[in-house]
Amino acid sequence: MTEGGDPPCWAHEFDETASEAPDPLGRTGWRRLVEQLADAVLVADGGGTITFWNDAAERLFGWSTAEAVGNSLDLIIPERQRARHWDGYRQTVATGVTRYGTQLLEVPALHRDGRPLSIAFTLTLVTDPDNGTVTRLVAVIRDDTARWLERRQLRTER
Repeated sequence: MTEGGDPPCWAHEFDETASEAPDPLGRTGWRRLVEQLADAVLVADGGGTITFWNDAAERLFGWSTAEAVGNSLDLIIPERQRARHWDGYRQTVATGVTRYGTQLLEVPALHRDGRPLSIAFTLTLVTDPDNGTVTRLVAVIRDDTARWLERRQLRTER
């Protein structure tokens, strides 16, 4: 609480326009935060090469950061889904438009050991400030396998 009894406001911590806005975590602090999030975070470049893979992505997909970074997203995309995935990926990069920035996308995925997963994620496009082209795509991902299996079981019981 502040002296006036109001709860503290932290909005200024994220105000990029404030001339003296402090960086609450610092550059390395933000990276450490993203690395330690409970949700998997992966970043891929415009061609679909993985450039960032956090600890939760390691747990979810079974690939270490060292194994995943530098590889194609095909690492986690089931073979039968790849053509559809790459069509959508190329279109998103070309147009800079995705509905999955605000809408959850649920798709099949693969664990390193070959077992199928169901994942749910949102997608953030990072663009070049000079020309607006998409340079990176950031996915924040949750394992939805248990919920997907429950829904499937309910459908078969009907």
